Amino acid sequence: MPSLGRAEALSSSPCPPRMAAPPAPSTERLSDMLLRDGFVTKEQVDRAMREGKSNNLSVTYNLIKLGAIDELELTKIIARVARMPAVDLSKFEVDPRIIKLVPADIATKHLVLPLKRDGRTLTVAIADHTNLGILEDLKFITRYDIYPVLAGEVTLRGVIEKQYDAGDAAMSSLLDEFVESGDVEVVEEREEDVSAAALAAAVDDAPVVKLINAVLTDAVKRGASDIHFECFEHELRVRYRVDGALQEVMKPPLKLKAALISRFKIMAQLNIAERRVPQDGRIKLKMGNKVIDYRVSTLPTLFGEKVVLRILDKGNLTLELEKFGIEPRAERELMEAVSNPYGMVLVTGPTGSGKTTTLYSALSKVNNIDVNIMTAEDPVEYNLFGINQVQVRTDIGMTFAAALKAFLRQDPNIIMVGEIRDLETGGIAIKAALTGHLVLSTLHTNSAPETVTRLLDMGLEPFNVASALNLVLAQRLVRRICSRCRVKYVPDTVELAGAKVSATTTFRELRFTEEALQNAKARAIPDAVAQLKDINLDSCIGDLPFFKGKGCDECNGTGLKGRQGLYEVMFMTPNLRKLILMNVGAQDIRDAAIEEGMLTLRMDGWLKVMKGITTLEQVIRETAA
Repeated sequence: MPSLGRAEALSSSPCPPRMAAPPAPSTERLSDMLLRDGFVTKEQVDRAMREGKSNNLSVTYNLIKLGAIDELELTKIIARVARMPAVDLSKFEVDPRIIKLVPADIATKHLVLPLKRDGRTLTVAIADHTNLGILEDLKFITRYDIYPVLAGEVTLRGVIEKQYDAGDAAMSSLLDEFVESGDVEVVEEREEDVSAAALAAAVDDAPVVKLINAVLTDAVKRGASDIHFECFEHELRVRYRVDGALQEVMKPPLKLKAALISRFKIMAQLNIAERRVPQDGRIKLKMGNKVIDYRVSTLPTLFGEKVVLRILDKGNLTLELEKFGIEPRAERELMEAVSNPYGMVLVTGPTGSGKTTTLYSALSKVNNIDVNIMTAEDPVEYNLFGINQVQVRTDIGMTFAAALKAFLRQDPNIIMVGEIRDLETGGIAIKAALTGHLVLSTLHTNSAPETVTRLLDMGLEPFNVASALNLVLAQRLVRRICSRCRVKYVPDTVELAGAKVSATTTFRELRFTEEALQNAKARAIPDAVAQLKDINLDSCIGDLPFFKGKGCDECNGTGLKGRQGLYEVMFMTPNLRKLILMNVGAQDIRDAAIEEGMLTLRMDGWLKVMKGITTLEQVIRETAA
């Protein structure tokens, strides 16, 4: 019979292989066993059952709370019956970094608590040994093999409440200053009942100012790109977007909702009395030796205004495309296109895929004293020396089209348009590109070939598009594998199926070009993989350098840290211009571009996977086959 494990024993002994708890007796049978062995009386069991009907808690929990049986003694009994090890949580110090592996709602609902991580095995304390389904759920959520150990229900509930309510230590200590002693009753206020004068007075309260400043500085320290401040019926929530993924960081007291929103508005110079329409503004803060810009957006929702702040930290602006992982040939073609005295270069992709950063990088390469560069942006995200940047303001008629018309009278060499949204803007941009100017812009399309058909669908003439375009670049951002905890592994058939390949798929069918494979080989990809395109995955899957992060302190247990660009660069060749003049579809343009050496987003993603930079899962999520 396994004994009740001490904290020291649990933390020092190696984790056993994955297991699931065997079927165990029901609550009634356990009660019968306790009665038969004289641990409890019939009256105590009946009372515990009555208590359970009123508080919706288990019979064993109520037996312990009623003092009918000692929790450790009961845990030993259940562990013996269930044939599984147990742990005394009162002697175990839980690592807060391990806690983050399991969401608070899952831990609270199913009474599970992560205790220890050893390689790919996660030791989890559970109270209900019959709940086998949660073990499979935890395996899916955490991506670890789960090793369950039994813990006393009363102690486990207390530890879960303490650990998940505590959250981040710095944020918790800050929130403690806001919560008054005693019980606080949450009462939903109607926005119309809060006067502008009352809000103006409330926003200067020290707790409100301190909380806002703490959130703004903490987000920068964590490398967040956005801060989300959200209002719900019974709670507030603050989330950061880090490396493209949102994560909850704190829940401020609901009673501070109006004051917090108004504080954001005052800092961004917005109207605190107007709560019915969206508003946009900016906050500029000095933190140490650097200045951080926050782009603020408010939006009325059902239970209050949502505030989103985009963090613009010029210190984190990287203008070197090589650091984002663009392939050498793609970079050469991009720089050749932006070095031309005229023509159009388009960058496409969804919001947040790094299009503006790519354009800034290209502009920085050609930003010389003898060149006049003008940009129209909505909004201007970063201030670049030597470039004339114009803020688009549609409310007063300063649209992209109006800015472009004005630029053409300002003797420009290079023009950057934030986005081509309509026929008028596209027409002026094409005209500028054909009359001796280099035009850079963005478009929202899924791939480089689809950009051509989108321009034609806008109403632009094929001969103008074919003549003006120099290059189209489509891009995505994927999360990088944490370099500290990166380990090699062999993907299973499920992952390969998600990538729309099978074990017999050849590299020729993945449409890798010879140059792409040679580039892969030059970067220490195993020779067995890079020699021939006709080798199939089944014959070399073990040699492919697939990596993933097992989770560590550096990446907060996620196995991912930082982001990496995927690029699809379509350089306009005479053959592609001829196809555009023929008004062919995007698929025909794509096939021709691949034959001429273009790597699609998925192909570039495969190369990044084989280099050990990102995971197959990330590539599948962000790219299409």
